[in-house]
Amino acid sequence: MDSGKQLTGTLVLAVFTAVLGSLQYGYSIGVINAPQQVIEKHYGRSLGVWSEEAFLLSENSTEERLHSEVGHHPSVVMYWSLSVAIFSIGGMLSSFLVGFVGDLKGRVKGMLMINVLAIAAGLLMVFCRMWKPHILVISGRAVMGFYCGLSSGLVPMYIGEIAPKAYRGALGTLHQLGVVIGILISQVLGLDFLLGNDDMWPLLLGLSGAPAILQSFLLFLCPESPRYLYILLGKEDDARRSLLRLKGLYDPTPDLEEMKREKEESDREARISIRSLICSSVYRKQLTVAVMLHLSQQLSGINAIFYYSTSIFKEAGISQPVYATIGVGAINTVFTLVSVALVDKAGRRTMMMAGLGGMCCCAVAMTVGLKLQADYVWMSYVNMTATFLFVSFFEFGPGPIPWFIVAELFSQGPRPAAIALAGCCNWTSNFIVGMTFSYIQDWLGPYVFILFAALLLGFTVFTYLRVPETKAKTFEEIAAAFQKGRKKAETPKDTDELQQLKTSTEA
Repeated sequence: MDSGKQLTGTLVLAVFTAVLGSLQYGYSIGVINAPQQVIEKHYGRSLGVWSEEAFLLSENSTEERLHSEVGHHPSVVMYWSLSVAIFSIGGMLSSFLVGFVGDLKGRVKGMLMINVLAIAAGLLMVFCRMWKPHILVISGRAVMGFYCGLSSGLVPMYIGEIAPKAYRGALGTLHQLGVVIGILISQVLGLDFLLGNDDMWPLLLGLSGAPAILQSFLLFLCPESPRYLYILLGKEDDARRSLLRLKGLYDPTPDLEEMKREKEESDREARISIRSLICSSVYRKQLTVAVMLHLSQQLSGINAIFYYSTSIFKEAGISQPVYATIGVGAINTVFTLVSVALVDKAGRRTMMMAGLGGMCCCAVAMTVGLKLQADYVWMSYVNMTATFLFVSFFEFGPGPIPWFIVAELFSQGPRPAAIALAGCCNWTSNFIVGMTFSYIQDWLGPYVFILFAALLLGFTVFTYLRVPETKAKTFEEIAAAFQKGRKKAETPKDTDELQQLKTSTEA
């Protein structure tokens, strides 16, 4: 059997188990939005903003004014904003620890250890009404953000290291598929007749920790990454057994030979810290590509589209825009599946350019539609169409690809530090966009998407000029593509720098 071209039951189980962490991440992103008014009301009651009589009246009232009045109180606004933002702050902080956790006991045990955080966060939120809801929800969201910052690095790292070369792109895209399915599940469960109501909202939030329980049991059935076992620990026999479990009965010699060569290279470069990686010119090209691709994901305007979607659907005459928003989540899922099917055929670079270029055109269409919708009724349908297409193009390339391509761009030595740094840039830019978008919207009005169109055009050009194709290439071949231009210009300074990296013992 041709190694690298088989999908076994053990491999499918390992990938599915890892992607449960991605589903948890997506659920945590989306779950906080649907029950906003309900949660704000309970915050107001806990903070003393509302009297008990007013709270009971609001439970039996359908007046929007009574439901929204408490949400404008400064204390409630502050605690609600913190409930949303603390998730990103937790992710920003923990993303720096991805390499440390992944190397400490391995990828599988690393995912198992951090599940304690997810379960603790879920318990804090599900029992939040037993004390002060605003304190316990914020605490739970902070812990969950810390978990997701680690999980969003460990999951792509593990999948990238166990996936056969022929399916590395498709399996890597499953991380994003897990995220969008998690968002969709949270949107559906957040409907007021399901869990997004006064009685069930703590359970809605607490369910964000449920996948960790299932994952904890399944991880005991998953083999450790053979690359981690061989290249980091030098355990060739364990790596061989792991390969046979993942790929079935085949000759693992070619894979072990590739790992041996990468180990020899890794021994020359040693473990590289985040600071060493930032300061080194040896990996600057790869690092620039990794960071720019993650920035293109968060600075594309995708969060702005979700922000505008409800008003766009209202303008189009949809009486229940919440269901149209769920429709956007469904499109997210469908086009991520399309990406899974195409990424190993069309290639990462091609799909990134197509996705970014398509989003750029949609952003221009959105600008025209937002500007003219007051004059032309049919412009609201242009906006709605552009919204669906924008989301589709996002999931075609910029959504899934940045998460797994970083693991492809770097060899074993700098890979954990690179994934940690790229992940931190992703979380940080997500936080910045979330905190500043409302101000940018007030400043630019209907022209807000021109800003995103300009950024998307820049990212498209960068991808065309700087991002190499990694489809069906070994880690060695990808690294060689970046080093090609350095060979001729290599100086004694470069040699000294490599030696310094070799002898570095930083974490």
